[in-house]
Amino acid sequence: MKLIKDKVAKLSFVALLVTVTAAMFYTPTASAHGEKSQAAFMRMRTIHWFDLNWSKDTVPVNDTMTISGKFHVFAGWPETVDKPEVSFLNIGIPGPVFIRQGSWIGGQLVPRSVSLELGETYEFKVLLKARRPGDWHIHTMMNVQGGGPIIGPGKWVTVTGSMGTFVNPVTTLLGDTIDLETYNLGNVYFWHAFWYALGLAWLAYWVRKPVFVPRYLAVEAGKADSLISATDRKVAMGFAAATIGIVAFGMSSTNAAYPVTTPLQAGLIRGMKTLEMPARTVNVKVEDATYRVPGRAMQMTLTITNNGDSAVRLGEFNTAGVRFLDPAVHEDETGYPDDLLAEEGLTVSDNSPIAPGTSRTVQVTASDAAWEVYRLADLIYDPDSRFAGLLFFFDEAGDRQMVTVDAPLIPSFI
Repeated sequence: MKLIKDKVAKLSFVALLVTVTAAMFYTPTASAHGEKSQAAFMRMRTIHWFDLNWSKDTVPVNDTMTISGKFHVFAGWPETVDKPEVSFLNIGIPGPVFIRQGSWIGGQLVPRSVSLELGETYEFKVLLKARRPGDWHIHTMMNVQGGGPIIGPGKWVTVTGSMGTFVNPVTTLLGDTIDLETYNLGNVYFWHAFWYALGLAWLAYWVRKPVFVPRYLAVEAGKADSLISATDRKVAMGFAAATIGIVAFGMSSTNAAYPVTTPLQAGLIRGMKTLEMPARTVNVKVEDATYRVPGRAMQMTLTITNNGDSAVRLGEFNTAGVRFLDPAVHEDETGYPDDLLAEEGLTVSDNSPIAPGTSRTVQVTASDAAWEVYRLADLIYDPDSRFAGLLFFFDEAGDRQMVTVDAPLIPSFI
């Protein structure tokens, strides 16, 4: 019986070892979208991205693509998130699969942080150069100091070619052209190997002595002083002196070899140019708003007043990057990501043109599986259950007008 138990134990251990080893080498393709991990109120009430355009769906290595569009800094910014007084326009990608060659807000180059104003709309553009082949989900993103990264809509982009052909040439202040991808790479390898070897030497010296249990027993017995000899102290002082000396030598030799340097730029750019939006002639009052859980639909009662000279119709509701359209009024022709586009997701109880100088109260429904897929429905479980978004109205000439909405959201489970 004991022999059988021993065999079972051995086989169980081997099976466990094989399972763990297989798990270590199993690397499935990641397909998660980063924006799902953020709270719904963060995506709805902070940065509203719209008119986004990814210039290419397929990019060869060393070729470039641009992500451009507009973003609105919501006036009803949540109190629990720090204001965007120090913000950085970024791109959310899974590692250095692209390099950023330039970022612009309002036509101004923004290589560092900027200050954004609540209630304002900005135009942006980011130039990217493809580096690593694969299928990558490319997001817009705004890093806010104290508020973290605010992730915008993402789209799949395919990079073709070979990473071995990638080059990143830049011209220094002295007029020299270098390739940042391989510049001084041998030096990097050398110093990594050197410090690794020094660390192993330090560990090897101490491992040759009693470790773990013997040292624990010596400490428990009150003989801790006997564990470290005078020679040990001298060796430790030698390692410390050598480390300091090597660092000092490396710093002096580097300064001698590269006397002309500039520090990393960390200033704040203020006074960013905002986008001049058309004068708003449509006013919207949210009478009430509910989210119907079984139907994955948000229903709003809106009182719309047209103070303009032309009749208008509601064509789009945009929230957290998800766009709900009324196809009878507006159709998307930009190639917006399918999973974020509800082409027939917006219905209005009476969407006939609203004549100038008149008001109308309508029932508006934004329904699509995206409410659950992108976890926007989680909003009903927040302590401050409010929704926010952008309404786009279109007049008879096809001109568009944007109106922001912000109101409490009441869940309905029937």
